[in-house]
Order: sequence, then C-alpha cells, then structure tokens
Amino acid sequence: MNKPNILFICGKARKRSPTAADLVAQWDVVNIRYAGVGVDADTLVSLDEIEWADKIIVMELKQKKKLNATFGNALRDKPIRCLGIPDNYEYMQPELVEILTTKLAFLRN
Repeated sequence: MNKPNILFICGKARKRSPTAADLVAQWDVVNIRYAGVGVDADTLVSLDEIEWADKIIVMELKQKKKLNATFGNALRDKPIRCLGIPDNYEYMQPELVEILTTKLAFLRN
C-alpha cells in the first residue's frame, strides 16, 4: 500500500511545519515534506511540492489564501486542511507537539 504524500505549510518553515513533519514522521504512515509561504521562508513552497502532495495541511487560513493566490489551478483537486495553529510556538515546543498530536490524529487512521 502506498503512503499518501502530505505537505505541511506554515509561514517561514522554521517552527510549526517542521515540528509537524518531524512528529508525523515518527508514525511512519505518510510521506512528508514541509515548506513556507513567506518570502523569507527557510524552504519556500514550490509548484513541485504542490504537485507532489496528495493533501496539504496549513497552520493558518492566511497560508491557504496565499497558496490559492500563488498556485490557484494546481490546487484545484488538492484537499487543503487548516489546523488553526497561530505562530506562537517554538520548534518542538511541548505545547505545540501536544496540539499537533491531537489535530493530526486523523493521519494515523
């Protein structure tokens, strides 16, 4: 069985999306990449990542809006889920890991 490709998106790809990717990687249920939508992102999202992804998970609605504005047609058949996690956490901060563990539990099923 092929594992789905999940792309995590946040603003700068420094805290939330790398934490989500590292957490979910431990579960070994999906293939993972992460990127940011900000011009100063450590890993800027590209069309290649959008095309690779089966599902995209953003941390905030503003990232979904930015993806739609930038990649419009490429997102037509891509499910995008927003977790509603503000940029208030550090990489692997225990509170962030707890929130992500709860909000991403659907990936384990």
